[in-house]
Amino acid sequence: MGPRGPAGPRCCVLYAVLGALVCGLRPAVAMVASDEKRSASPVVATQCWQVEDFVVAQECTRCSSFQTKTILACSPTGFIEKINCATSKKDEFKSCRSAVMEAHVFWRFVGTMMCVAAVFAVLVVCRQRVLDRKALEKVRKQIESI
Repeated sequence: MGPRGPAGPRCCVLYAVLGALVCGLRPAVAMVASDEKRSASPVVATQCWQVEDFVVAQECTRCSSFQTKTILACSPTGFIEKINCATSKKDEFKSCRSAVMEAHVFWRFVGTMMCVAAVFAVLVVCRQRVLDRKALEKVRKQIESI
């Protein structure tokens, strides 16, 4: 037992929990980083929906594996919607965010935070018990020395 006491295994558990948390959030960080890269890259051709009014012909849906390979708009989010431009009468695809996907990401985040909160609550209770035991031992030793 070192100067820190039996806290060695607890530190390992804490590091393992924090490591799992960091690994679990990497996809979200990668998604934000890839969004930044895409926004910084110059667009060669302006799509009609960027410069004129449009009507959504097909709601936001998940891209199939074939669409992912052939339609460039599928790569940012994995979801596309078909739009019809009013002036040029062109049908184009636009990347979109699915409400179902956003809800899934939100609840995953909430679940992760609840698990982290539970782990830290258990750690606080355990630490409090250790401190209470030490305080009782100290009081017992003081009473014995009298």
